[in-house]
Amino acid sequence: MKTKILPAIIVCLFFITSVAAAGDNPSIRGVHKRLHDQKYNYDGKKVEVMEFLSFYCGHCYQFEKSIPVIKGNFPKKTEWKTVPIYWGKGSPKPGEAYFLAREAGKGEQMKKALFRTIFVEKKDIGDVAVLEDIGIELGLGFDFSRRLRAGDKSKEAADAMQMAKEYRVNSTPTLIIAGNIVTSPGDVGHGMDAFRDNVIAILISILKL
Repeated sequence: MKTKILPAIIVCLFFITSVAAAGDNPSIRGVHKRLHDQKYNYDGKKVEVMEFLSFYCGHCYQFEKSIPVIKGNFPKKTEWKTVPIYWGKGSPKPGEAYFLAREAGKGEQMKKALFRTIFVEKKDIGDVAVLEDIGIELGLGFDFSRRLRAGDKSKEAADAMQMAKEYRVNSTPTLIIAGNIVTSPGDVGHGMDAFRDNVIAILISILKL
């Protein structure tokens, strides 16, 4: 009996291993790079999308308009995470303001308000007083101002910068999809419409739609 069962077990194990290997290295459409030192991660239900952005970045502001379109193509199938970073003479304070607002359940509102303030109202979002005005507008209260000035989220802002280094992010916006699939507007000639369509193509191939 044992000699008959053993070959069947071996065949089953081989099949399971083959399926797992295929799941770890799927065939992905769209223009992208793979970070082979990071693990591909898709649980079969939702795809995590990490958006590395700078609130000082015009391309990030433009891409913000495409995100509802991308999400709308995959209802309840994406988990979008915003990771704010900054370049050069930018300030970490807008990122800290975002983290404080997100903790209060108003991260998306803060994200939109920061982009509007710098690109429409032409105000300095590195100025704490300007950020405090946004906090008041969003109903975040005095505690937001106190914690922002105290640097309560400075570690999270620093961790975001470290994460960008680990994922070798050198431009914004950059998306890390399912753990190790990387794409940015530069991959498709910097056009935001082309970038949106590229992201949709990548997600379709992961979700097998």
